Amino acid sequence: MSDVVDGKLTLEQAFELITKIKQNISKVLIGQESVIENVLTTLFAGGHVLLEGVPGLGKTLLVRALAQSLSVEFSRIQFTPDLMPSDVLGHTLYDMKTGGFTTKKGPAFTNLLLADEINRAPAKTQSALLEVMQEQQITLDGETLLLDSPFMVLATQNPLDQEGTYPLPEAELDRFMMKIELDFPSKEAEIALLKLNTEKYTNEKNIENLPRLIDKNVIEEIKVLASDVTVDEQLFHYAVEIVSKTRQWHGVLHGAGLRGSINLLKAAKVTALMNGRDFVVPDDIKVVAPNVLRHRLILSAELELEGVHQSQLIEELLSSVEAPRI
Repeated sequence: MSDVVDGKLTLEQAFELITKIKQNISKVLIGQESVIENVLTTLFAGGHVLLEGVPGLGKTLLVRALAQSLSVEFSRIQFTPDLMPSDVLGHTLYDMKTGGFTTKKGPAFTNLLLADEINRAPAKTQSALLEVMQEQQITLDGETLLLDSPFMVLATQNPLDQEGTYPLPEAELDRFMMKIELDFPSKEAEIALLKLNTEKYTNEKNIENLPRLIDKNVIEEIKVLASDVTVDEQLFHYAVEIVSKTRQWHGVLHGAGLRGSINLLKAAKVTALMNGRDFVVPDDIKVVAPNVLRHRLILSAELELEGVHQSQLIEELLSSVEAPRI
C-alpha cells in the first residue's frame, strides 16, 4: 500500500508520499501538474474542489486517477436536469415484510464523490450537497447519518456559456475550498496524450493499472501533519488583509467571506507541507489565493462587460497588499 513504517508519519515521509501520488496521476493526466497539485492540496486540507473546463480536458480522468491512487471508496454521480436530491443522498423505503422503514443510502455515502457536470442539474438538486459538504453528515427523514473520513466532493462543471448549464448557488460555491480552471495542455503534452490514447493500451487501461499508494489512515495522518504546520502571527493578518480587500475592491459587488480566510490558510499549510516545510511563508498564501478566492468574488455588470476576470483582480489585489517578511 504505502512505504510508511509503523509509527507516526514524519514530514519527510508525507512529502515523499505526496510526490509519488502526483507522479502517479501524471502518468495518465499529462501536462496538468499544477491542477493535480491543487487537487491534492484541497484533499489534505480537508476541503472540496470545483473543476471547470470545456469538455475533453480530463476533469473526470483526474478524479478517477486520484481515486485509483488512494485506497478509499469512490462514487460518481452524473448530474442531469432530471436528477433528484434523493438520487444523490438516498431515501427511506417502507418494508412490507417488517412493517418498518429501511434506509437506502445514496452515492454520497463514500469517501471521494465525483459530481460530474454538476451545473447541468437545477439548484434544488445542487443544494442537496450543502449539508454533507459542510457537516460531513446526511439527514434522511429526520435521522442524521455521519460519513466516514476522509470525505471530499470533486465537482466538475462546464463553463456557463455552454448549453444546458445552471449557475451554482452562492452558498454551495462558498463550500468549495478551490475552484480550479483547466486549460488546454501544451502541444508537447497533447502529443504525449495522443500517443498514450492510441497505442497498445488506452488511458482507461492505464488508470486501472495505477498502484494504490495510501489508505484512509495515512490520509488522516497527512491532514494532521498539515494542520500542525506553523503559521506566524503576521501571516494571519496578511491573509485577513487580502480577504478583506476583496470586499472593498472597485467593481466587486460581493467579496470573500470568513470561509475565504480559513481556506486560504488551510491550503497554505498544505502547500508548505508539499514543499517539505513545517512553516508557512507568504508565497504559500499567494500561490493558493487565486483558486481559493476566484469563485467567492461577484463582479459588477460593468466589469463583466469589459471582460475582466476574477483572476485578474486577485492578481492586482495581491500586488497591493505588502507581504510580511518572515
